[in-house]
Amino acid sequence: MDSRLCRYGVISAGLSYSTSSSAVPSVPNSLFSSLKSNIGNSPISCFSTQPDCDTNTALSDSQERYNSTENLSGYASCNSSLESSTYFHQSSPSVDCRRESLLVHSDGTSYIEDANSSHEIVYTSQELGTALMAPDGANEVTNTPQTNGQRYRASSKDCQGSSMCQPQTTFVTNCRQSTEAARVEKRLTAIEDLSLQRIPPGNLKQLLIACAKTLSENNIDKFNMLIAKARVAVSIYGEPIQRLGAYMMEGLVARKEASGSNIYRALHCQEPEGKDLLTYMHTLYEICPYLKFGYMAANGAIAEACRTEDRIHIIDFQIAQGTQWVTLLQALAARPGGAPYVRITGIDDPVSKYARGGGLEAVERRLMALSEQFGIPVEFHGMPVLAADITRDMLDVKPGEALAVNFPLQLHHTPDESVDVNNPRDGILRMVRSLSPKVITLVEQESNTNTAPFLPRFIETLEYYLAMFESIDETMPRHRRERINVEQHCLARDIVNVIACEGKERVERHELFGKWKSRLTMAGFRPYPLSSYVNSVMRGLLKCYSKHYTLVEKDGAMLLGWKDRNLISASAWCCDG
Repeated sequence: MDSRLCRYGVISAGLSYSTSSSAVPSVPNSLFSSLKSNIGNSPISCFSTQPDCDTNTALSDSQERYNSTENLSGYASCNSSLESSTYFHQSSPSVDCRRESLLVHSDGTSYIEDANSSHEIVYTSQELGTALMAPDGANEVTNTPQTNGQRYRASSKDCQGSSMCQPQTTFVTNCRQSTEAARVEKRLTAIEDLSLQRIPPGNLKQLLIACAKTLSENNIDKFNMLIAKARVAVSIYGEPIQRLGAYMMEGLVARKEASGSNIYRALHCQEPEGKDLLTYMHTLYEICPYLKFGYMAANGAIAEACRTEDRIHIIDFQIAQGTQWVTLLQALAARPGGAPYVRITGIDDPVSKYARGGGLEAVERRLMALSEQFGIPVEFHGMPVLAADITRDMLDVKPGEALAVNFPLQLHHTPDESVDVNNPRDGILRMVRSLSPKVITLVEQESNTNTAPFLPRFIETLEYYLAMFESIDETMPRHRRERINVEQHCLARDIVNVIACEGKERVERHELFGKWKSRLTMAGFRPYPLSSYVNSVMRGLLKCYSKHYTLVEKDGAMLLGWKDRNLISASAWCCDG
């Protein structure tokens, strides 16, 4: 799949926000050919077009057709709400937001029930910028279920020492044994088939791991048997583990097919329209705080590092819709010493262009509207080039500029030394270091899937996305079509890529913050402390969502998580010496 970026936007209280997540298409386009042979082993068609949301049943091969879609893990807000300034005259709402205020309306048009909650989210973003501009003062499963054949073979071995199993046994005795064995086999099969219909969700997690384990051992017969068990237990309308299980199974089957003949190595879905993509990501942005967290942390660090600078150059490695910079530009415009001159270089990719419905000219128009609205001089340079192809000369860094470089959920798509001997991932960091930036900001998924072998990687992906699916349950009813779209188009494709693909085709290569810290340190950076005020604002924002969200500080970074699982890390860095 082509490299691409994904942006997330929200329009609230007259102010447009966006959050970005780089998304390279999860499975290569070369794999998206129609299946020419029987794919009855594929567990479900969770990527099929519009399922009937009123029928709460597990998916089966006979219920759905296999389609596939590009992983469009991003969207942007591109409406004219930027022209509205009514928000800026509102007073601060109470930070004690009610969780239920984020529940989805029955008509699907809004995800904020209480207007105060909507205003609170916008207000906290703006309050952060204003304050910063103020004057100084997993356990692995090793035991997998036995097949009927395995049980019978074991039984046969046990009987080998008895006279009934010796060659001297008469023909009649052998026939009786054979008949009895067939009877036992049939009975075990019936019992097993009955038990498959009653797999509680609590066991599904271990069953999925068992499927992955048998596949890693290339035990295809056992894998097919276990997949059949799992198939009847998953549902895109069910518990978080059941919904996630549907997509994990798609990844396992895609991986199995790829290891055999070349008949079918990917899911074949209809790519959503650009406007639909924006809607799905808009929904994700509103129902979860992950993207807001990344934007607020990055903007806060840039605002603080450049608070006294007269000329600021921001290089955004995922510009998407450019709406991340709304609150930062507003805060800079209100700076006591006067607004600085801001130059923004935005790096694009094909998916962002598709989501926008146009080129980078749309981003430029939006930023120019913000410049006029806030009274701050803004210059924009769009770069329709993939991030991995960027060179120092393309960036046109000028003397006297305070340089800020932004990596929002993007850098993990750049291959490292395990994929390319040239190590483009560290190469980008070294190139950025040569520009002597004032600050760089990094937001990444807190997951270890880059170089991990298949089975540990599968378990890590299962744990990570299970926490994310559980958090979605907090604000989005399970029967809503919007939730299915969010999980299918914003999350599932990444899941399948991590599980089904290897080498250069596996573009979702996440690393834990500790590894990013090592890379940045080796490139010549040191941590730039994030503002304690940013931390306090984020904690207030999380109260609007759920008590189960966590925020911890570690080694200069902030980690946002769900319950006991960290999901997103945000950090800032400056040149070391």
